[in-house]
Amino acid sequence: MKSPCILVCSIDMETGFCFGCGRTGREISLWTSYSDRERDFLMAALPARLATIKRKPRRETRRSRMARERAEALPDNKDPQF
Repeated sequence: MKSPCILVCSIDMETGFCFGCGRTGREISLWTSYSDRERDFLMAALPARLATIKRKPRRETRRSRMARERAEALPDNKDPQF
């Protein structure tokens, strides 16, 4: 089952959307009961929702922490050459 969850799980009090995925608390709790069509419809709306969140989450997300740690581990903060 597809899920937009990135394990942030913190709701923006202004918009009511999760900082990580953009869903409301109700949508998160009902996610597994939605049909594929309902989930696809919601997934399409999430990028626009996330763009409406003005305040950053209070804690560093796992994704941003990993990106920061990778950047810090590289010499001169340059991208790795493949």
